[in-house]
Amino acid sequence: MNPRVSIIVPVYNAQEKLRRCIESILKQDFTDFELLLMDDGSRDESGKICDEYAAGDHRIYVLHKENSGVSDTRNQAIRLARGEYLQFVDSDDWLTPEATGLLVASMEKQDCDLVISDFYRVVGERLAHKGDIQEDGVLTREEFASYMIENPADFYYGVLWNKLYKKSIIDQYQLMMDKEISWCEDFLFNMEYIRHVRKVYALHVPIYYYVKTKGSLVSQGASIAKTIQMKRTVFKCYNEFFRDVFNEEDYEKNRYQVYQFLIDAAGDGIVPPAILPGSMKLGDERISVSLGATEGAGFLFEAYRERKLLDRYLETVALKQDMSLEEVKVLFYLSGLEESSSIQEMADITVTKKSKLRLAIQKLIVKEMIRVQDRRFFEGLAGEEKKKESKKNRNIPITMEILPQAEGVLADILWAKRQFQQVCYEGMTTEEIQEYEILLEKIKTNVQRVLK
Repeated sequence: MNPRVSIIVPVYNAQEKLRRCIESILKQDFTDFELLLMDDGSRDESGKICDEYAAGDHRIYVLHKENSGVSDTRNQAIRLARGEYLQFVDSDDWLTPEATGLLVASMEKQDCDLVISDFYRVVGERLAHKGDIQEDGVLTREEFASYMIENPADFYYGVLWNKLYKKSIIDQYQLMMDKEISWCEDFLFNMEYIRHVRKVYALHVPIYYYVKTKGSLVSQGASIAKTIQMKRTVFKCYNEFFRDVFNEEDYEKNRYQVYQFLIDAAGDGIVPPAILPGSMKLGDERISVSLGATEGAGFLFEAYRERKLLDRYLETVALKQDMSLEEVKVLFYLSGLEESSSIQEMADITVTKKSKLRLAIQKLIVKEMIRVQDRRFFEGLAGEEKKKESKKNRNIPITMEILPQAEGVLADILWAKRQFQQVCYEGMTTEEIQEYEILLEKIKTNVQRVLK
């Protein structure tokens, strides 16, 4: 049976960072993939590293070839790929654990032909969250092109590695990378692909760590004359793309922005400053997990692992919806609630400080995602003079109602719950899962009997 996804990694003298890249792919939550490691004539230990991983995982295929450049290498990989979808990764970059699963789930749930995602741009020990389209929902080809024309030189649109492609479209229209182009070659491929899509989905979750290490065209050995010729070729294709996507009237309205691409693209190869705007320290971008706790044995360690695993998927929902983790936890808690609950109880069960919980509830009220019908909740926010009264009310149930505005978040929370269960039940038969759930119910009954 063919894999769902073919993950393509061109490899050339990448021994320093290659293991990090491969490990991030093998640790994907989504496991139905093949990994094509394309050794493009490496002169260091990269080829041996590829073979080492292939010997330990049947999903990995290694091709050692003469050096012919990244475009020809990708073309050979596309011809070899057996997956329904194609995902590209550069050998000095790496993925978040949920990357492939999110791309596939988005493609299939939204019934679209291309998924484009946010990413992390890494410079040294710092990173910044990058994305462009903030609109929720599926975009037509024309709508997507309208966003792209606003910021065409952005990596978000130009690169391959923050997207998921349908192999059927690539095969049907015989799409390939241009081997003669070494500037914006990814962007050319994307423009040709977009010509044939119906719908595009923008995933507002950073799933890829991009390390800016490449230099300018001149530093890569391209002559000035060749550079100018390549840029002319790219711009000609870019201009024709918008003539094809837009009708004549819309094209004329956007002519200036089409030509603006030449100016925006002139900054090719510039490495960003050490401190990016809105950046954070690498390692602080996601929920941290204690390495020792993931290996520890016993009840406390088991509870910690399950909570952290669930938090990781809920955090993905929070990133996608541009919400705090606490807001998502409140909605998750309320979605499974059959009766009123106190703030203290909610804080205990979600393992969240009450101050953060109250702030999250306030934000959800402002966003019109929930309605709090009990005046006592607001009394708890009224200041020092109300503190004593608030303490008396802390265990009194407060009625909260989820509003229709939260439906999109609830759908993502359901996805998070399923992902959590899928990881926990992986490798188990249906009968084993059923037996396990029966045992869990017995354990719950025994614990309830003692605690009541």
